Amino acid sequence: MAAPVKLRIILGANNAEKLTIESGMPNSVKDLSIEIKRQFDIEGEIRLQYMDTDFDNNFVNLNQISEIQDKSTVKVILLSDAPDVSQSVNSLNQSGEDTSSSSTDTVILPSPDSGTARSQWPTEFQIPTFPYDVEMQLQSANQAFMSNRVFLNPSHKLKSDILESLAEKIIKFKAYPSNLEIESVAEALIKAHPCLREQGSSSGYYGWKISLKYKMANYRTKLRNLGCPEMSINSLKNKPADKCQPAYKVKKPRKAEVNFCPPFPAGETQDSLEGERVSLLSEVKKRHNNAVIKEKMAKTFAYRRREVVRDQPMISEFKTRWPGLFTVPEVEAEFLRITTVPLVTKFFAQLDHHADQLIRVLKKAGGSKGPHLCTDCTE
Repeated sequence: MAAPVKLRIILGANNAEKLTIESGMPNSVKDLSIEIKRQFDIEGEIRLQYMDTDFDNNFVNLNQISEIQDKSTVKVILLSDAPDVSQSVNSLNQSGEDTSSSSTDTVILPSPDSGTARSQWPTEFQIPTFPYDVEMQLQSANQAFMSNRVFLNPSHKLKSDILESLAEKIIKFKAYPSNLEIESVAEALIKAHPCLREQGSSSGYYGWKISLKYKMANYRTKLRNLGCPEMSINSLKNKPADKCQPAYKVKKPRKAEVNFCPPFPAGETQDSLEGERVSLLSEVKKRHNNAVIKEKMAKTFAYRRREVVRDQPMISEFKTRWPGLFTVPEVEAEFLRITTVPLVTKFFAQLDHHADQLIRVLKKAGGSKGPHLCTDCTE
């Protein structure tokens, strides 16, 4: 009998599930699709994609079942007009009851496949695949370094191409990376390509770190000229006339803010989103209208963030303009849109951590003659 197979199934933005197939890997992609639709109660036609290591872990269409193995990551793409996959899965609780009207409805986030979508800064930065000619030069130089300990003195063009690729990868996480984050990228670069290590530098990457800082500044300038909102918000024309200086009140995301100032959805303008905001004022007064409010709040997220970042309104004024935000479900949803991590899960994880610390302190302080904590109290 074949061994059970476990797969990580991505059903939507910020929504992944574990799929266990006790009978082993299906014989075909079609059989796998049927099993996924059965276990996650998905209606309509779907297409499967898998994470391909040959293409920097990007998703490509799954055509042969041999392209995946145990513990592979598979992404579900909904092709028909059926309800959204992530909504279908989350609308069922463990007992099988419909909970689609509860406060745990799926939060609509910017598509992770979008070229402007942002992600949390990775624990370990992965150096991207460079252009073909750059990879050829680095491969040859790395072999020379391993054989003869010969360092590469990169030409101006080669160094520029490397920095450009790194900037393109960094911008997917942050437009304004911190000094430590820039340093982590430079360190990862010389680990991946030891031929680039700098002689005479204690760290081996100090020059790369400084060059990368300047490259990111130039890259932000280019994006600002293209109208990227996170950079154009800091342009001189958006600053007071009497304090028109580049360093005056530069607006940067805080540590946890991933989607700090995203662009408007495709096809939407400031006027159209203002119309959605006005419509929301009447929708929040209706009963049993959570689905419509959720959809409109997600649609106006970028418009609302630009208002917060640029205008910094008073809370009372903001509550008057966006009353739909001041509910528990929408506060959780807004937190998820901004940080890409759920608020409640993170909060209770911190509570559990602090509770464990408190229990250890009490047990240590009490000793054999101190206060006793029963099993029920420690759970």
